[in-house]
Amino acid sequence: MNILTLFIFIPALFGLLILALPASLKQSFKYLTLVATLVQLALSVYMYLNFNTGANFGGVAHEEQFQFMQKVPWIQLELGNAGRMQIDYFVGIDGLSVMLLVMSAVVMVIAVLASWNITHNVKGYFALFLLLDMAVAGVFSALDFFLFYLFYELMLLPLYFLIGMWGGVRREYAAIKFFLYTLFGSVFMLLIMVGLYLSVTDPATGSHTFNIIKMMDPANYRPGSIFAVLSEHTLFGVPARTLGFVVLFIAFAIKVPVVPLHTWLPDAHVEAPTPVSIILAGVLLKIGGYGIIRICIGIFPEVAMNASWWLGLLGVISILYGALNALAQRDLKRLIAYSSISHMGFVLLGLASQTAEGISGAMLQMISHGFLSSMLFFLVGVIYERVHDRDIYHFRGLATVNPTYTTYVMIAFFASLGLPGFSAFVAEAFSLTGAFSSSVLPKWMAVCGSVGILLSAAYFLWTLQRMFFGKELLKGGDAWRASLSTLNIREKIALFPLAILALVLGIMPSLVLGKINTSVLAFIEFTKHIAR
Repeated sequence: MNILTLFIFIPALFGLLILALPASLKQSFKYLTLVATLVQLALSVYMYLNFNTGANFGGVAHEEQFQFMQKVPWIQLELGNAGRMQIDYFVGIDGLSVMLLVMSAVVMVIAVLASWNITHNVKGYFALFLLLDMAVAGVFSALDFFLFYLFYELMLLPLYFLIGMWGGVRREYAAIKFFLYTLFGSVFMLLIMVGLYLSVTDPATGSHTFNIIKMMDPANYRPGSIFAVLSEHTLFGVPARTLGFVVLFIAFAIKVPVVPLHTWLPDAHVEAPTPVSIILAGVLLKIGGYGIIRICIGIFPEVAMNASWWLGLLGVISILYGALNALAQRDLKRLIAYSSISHMGFVLLGLASQTAEGISGAMLQMISHGFLSSMLFFLVGVIYERVHDRDIYHFRGLATVNPTYTTYVMIAFFASLGLPGFSAFVAEAFSLTGAFSSSVLPKWMAVCGSVGILLSAAYFLWTLQRMFFGKELLKGGDAWRASLSTLNIREKIALFPLAILALVLGIMPSLVLGKINTSVLAFIEFTKHIAR
């Protein structure tokens, strides 16, 4: 079996095993889930180490750009005179997706460790967790749009139940809001997908295709079809390709999330249990960014080039709006949720720059934020599991209560605000460099992005000073002090590798940039070639 296929479906196999086991063995479910995620992590590391870089494809999308591919006919339907419909199980990864697979595998292991104290309906929880894990792996690997959409929609179901059944007091409201927001975007994505299918033909068979790589090549569009590059078709008075880009962008921007499509995120984070918050911030937001790169810009590059100013503006608004909202929060989890909106704004700003530095910075920001946001939400969960309170004003002097916990918080905060030596510094510096050197973005956007870094320092340092330093004063008194005084071995095992990764990627960003560089350069060359 192909190693990438194994990576995708390992969680499903373990999920079926958990469903088959009797409830009397519920203590084993978390261990089985941990084994599944560790196997995935090992496979992702193997693919990372054996991923070859260096090929140049001269501005044309080629299947040879992707590695560990598997292509198997899946759904075949004869259409008479209209030809044949063929949907393939087609997966493969390039430099952009291999790093996201490694990052998501690490985050899933951390999320399992954060799930250790789940006691309610354990079988259902871990089965849904593994279904979500499979869907995430599938999204990052799919090269057939139909398959991509299937995995993309499949994420909705487990997330809805994981928030709605294991969340906080307002969990039903948060779950429904998340579900409706995401479904709103993806329903219209389905229409664009069908339009692209009817516009694109496979030169080898002459049949219409959902192949994403074929959709990226203008030569494969049927002359006069609605989404052909030189098509004069309009929908509702808007050029068809422009409308297609906008619809797909909205669907993925909801996931990122981009302001003003962000309002589901704070509610979902606050009400979701800690492991689900880790997955939401660490993985789900990156699926939005990946979709913009792979689908929106990949299929409609000339529209993305023309819309760069607006994409950059949305990125800047997200950076500043998220940071200003984070400054106003008392709930620690809500503060980190708004900081995620701000930090993901750098991804959009880097992508809008259409430069190698900007896109590399955007990719590194997604990887860095995946690790750092997982660490931050895990740290919030440590407090909440012990005292069931997240109000910043109810804590002071935690550094004297638990120095080890404070050390991890300081690493996570300083890394997240972009201190030199940590991963976020390199990522944000590259994104801003791309924005500043871009020929399609004004310089003031890079300046505003820099202000966002200053604001992130303000809310992280204020929180650090308020909660961890000064005279010890805890709302719960001695009972809280006893609960918060230690970290157990499971929590240290989860936090230590995340802290190391934040530092290692800050000192050796080439671990990421070296793998993505060829794909980034090929991507830029391809988009400029099509845009011309």
